[in-house]
Amino acid sequence: MRVIEPYERALDDVPGAHPYPRSSRYAEVEIGVHRMPDGTEVRYAKRRLLPRLEDAAEEAVAHTVSSGERPDQLGQRYFGDPGQWWRIADANPVLDPRELTDEPGEEIAVPLPGGFTGGMGGPGVRNG
Repeated sequence: MRVIEPYERALDDVPGAHPYPRSSRYAEVEIGVHRMPDGTEVRYAKRRLLPRLEDAAEEAVAHTVSSGERPDQLGQRYFGDPGQWWRIADANPVLDPRELTDEPGEEIAVPLPGGFTGGMGGPGVRNG
């Protein structure tokens, strides 16, 4: 687990420092700018690409879902932050994060801390 130093966390509150906090799944996504006909600039997050699920599985451990578990609880358990549920969702073939924990007894992939980070792009990527 990467611990964000207090001074780094403070940068997340500085307007214009960067558009997303470092803990966000969009923290490393490139920001695009679209210019409207009247000249107004609209900033947007470009597409976030993820490695193939097979590649993600190599950097993950299996977790058997228990009855009543939620994605945020898994984020807290494995990454020390309930907001990091998206790391687990990225490593599994789900569209809705609630699908991760819908079926007790199902085995899901949990990325190793510092392993599969998503958003990198490159050969064999998928949309995320």
